[in-house]
Amino acid sequence: MKYLIVGLGNKGPEYENTRHNIGFKVADKIAETLEASFNTTNFGWMAEGKYKGRKVFVLKPDTYMNLSGSAVKFWMQKENIPLENILIITDDLALPFGTLRMKMKGSDAGHNGLKSINEMLKTQNYARLRFGISADFSEGRQVDYVLGTWNAEETEKLGERIEKFSKASLSFVFAGIGNTMSAFNGK
Repeated sequence: MKYLIVGLGNKGPEYENTRHNIGFKVADKIAETLEASFNTTNFGWMAEGKYKGRKVFVLKPDTYMNLSGSAVKFWMQKENIPLENILIITDDLALPFGTLRMKMKGSDAGHNGLKSINEMLKTQNYARLRFGISADFSEGRQVDYVLGTWNAEETEKLGERIEKFSKASLSFVFAGIGNTMSAFNGK
């Protein structure tokens, strides 16, 4: 059985430690847990590993957020991975910092990465793991906030939250979405 876990983010050092790149950070932790290294490949960086006998592909698309769907669709088709075995990790302004929310489906909620995936896959019915980044910005400053770096308090808690999200992602692979939602949502 194969799984595709996609951490959304933007390539380049100027984006590396931004809130919008939390998907890349969680993907890095998952690859570390799997003892897998990222290699440059079509549409991004891919790490391959095994988790409890299941093959796991961890992708960090290099398409920039707005075109993430191209990478997801390519790897889904190339590796023949069914929709129910795909997990997208993304940031979410609607959730308080560090809140974990896994869902089986849903709208893009204005997130350009999810919008691109929805368009390319022609469905909203795929698992997503949302990392709360809160919405602590003044009117008209959303882009600056999302592409901004973590504050000191967030930075202090970030490592523990990334670890929790990595565990939830691997639980999705082994225990399925229903069990993972019950065990991790809101924690």
